[in-house]
Amino acid sequence: MNTSPLNDKHLALKAKMSDFGGWMMPIEYPGSGVLIEHTAVRERVGIFDVSHLGKASVIGPGALNFLNTILTNDLEKIGDGSAQYTLLCDENGGVVDDLIVYRKSETDLFLVPNASNTAEVVRILQEKAPVAVTVKNLHTEYAVIAIQGPLAPKVLESLGIKADIEYMAFTHSNISGAEVIVCRTGYTGELGFEILPKIADSSLVWDRLVEAMKEFDGVVCGLGARDTLRTEMGYPLHGHELSPEISPLQANTSWAVGWDKNLFLGSKVLKNEKEAGPKRRSMALKSLDKNIPRAGMVVKNAEGQVVGEVTSGTFSPSLKIGIALAQVNSDIKVGDKLVIDVRGRQGDIEVVKLPFVTSHVR
Repeated sequence: MNTSPLNDKHLALKAKMSDFGGWMMPIEYPGSGVLIEHTAVRERVGIFDVSHLGKASVIGPGALNFLNTILTNDLEKIGDGSAQYTLLCDENGGVVDDLIVYRKSETDLFLVPNASNTAEVVRILQEKAPVAVTVKNLHTEYAVIAIQGPLAPKVLESLGIKADIEYMAFTHSNISGAEVIVCRTGYTGELGFEILPKIADSSLVWDRLVEAMKEFDGVVCGLGARDTLRTEMGYPLHGHELSPEISPLQANTSWAVGWDKNLFLGSKVLKNEKEAGPKRRSMALKSLDKNIPRAGMVVKNAEGQVVGEVTSGTFSPSLKIGIALAQVNSDIKVGDKLVIDVRGRQGDIEVVKLPFVTSHVR
């Protein structure tokens, strides 16, 4: 089991720990818990250790052009200093991983894949890279710290860091002499930043951020709150809304596909699926009673026919109801009333539009 370079910080706070993609990570902290941590991010600011996320570099002449023949999105649509959400698909159109690409230059790109998929992402890229392009796994060389919430800019500004950068842009800065990458991204639906220090500096950077955050009534948050926050936004999680069995079209992430590109992994199958229309797709569900949807629960229509399956489900701290994302038949539409099987009981649900709560990322 891998551990974060900040593992000692979490143990000192007596965090509840669990396995995330082969990494032992904090779920919640005593004295706060998921509900308080979630609310802090929506209303003020919270800090997360997400160092389990992967890191990799793709460097060399033609690096950008190479990645553009592999990943779904079009890196030509962003400039140097910008980041882009994209997908790595297999030849059948299934999603190997979703990731963020930091475009430093046409010859230097930095990738942030999911924890459990990093090795496979790197393997595929190394296998397909031309001789002039070098792909390196940097998973254990950087930490990733997320500062999220409406007061996140004030936390950074209190440390002398420029916070008025555009959404999905990044810059290089320093915290107490430690060099860091600061990117205006996140996974909560709130205005926020992800900060990447080198492992050797991660403890110092974490302590300075936590200390600065106290002035704004900030809270140290675990991955439990991160999950409730992202579900309220409808953000996909690989292994749930995205997988080798679920295509970008089915996951409603086709906006991250450069359909005008001639070639990328899985492009032929995906373009055929787009023309024919996907047979199923991800939809948002809200409970009409006290039942809480959970992943794996069967979704049925009023006639009792199975029409889908819940991929993620939780209690929404913001709405105080159960919410879910589900793969359902393509004829299901917003406003439809459906039911879920909650351990033998019927739970009434309604199909709704995303996000469940208003996004403030911009």
